[in-house]
Amino acid sequence: MKRLLLAFLLLAAPMAAYAGPAADEARAQKLFTEVRCVACQGQDIADSDAAIAGDMRREIRQAVAAGRSDADIRADLYRHYGDYVLFRPRFSGSNLLLWGVPPLIVIGGIAALLIMTRRRSETRAYALSEAEQKRLDDLTKNI
Repeated sequence: MKRLLLAFLLLAAPMAAYAGPAADEARAQKLFTEVRCVACQGQDIADSDAAIAGDMRREIRQAVAAGRSDADIRADLYRHYGDYVLFRPRFSGSNLLLWGVPPLIVIGGIAALLIMTRRRSETRAYALSEAEQKRLDDLTKNI
């Protein structure tokens, strides 16, 4: 049993070593889609042909190969380029409006729709005074 386990480990070790670079590249590719090109507006560095995007891809690949975590890599990019570089900006006091305003707009829109539909569904009864009723009766007699 020990020999079988040892043989399995000896065969699996090269496969694990081979999967490392492929896994690192997959991680790097995922990070490329989360990082905005600073030269191209609204485009990630995975799709950008700009020279700075190539430099950023190379830096990310080196950081992944060095064993750094995705959070550390994002933090370094944030320190170097600011909030703009990340498609999902960090939650902080300086960008609280960016995170808070869209939900408030949606809630306000729903509240406005509810108020409008309630006002339209309410029927309004208008009572005529005696003089108005007499005038209406006189007008309808002549028709």
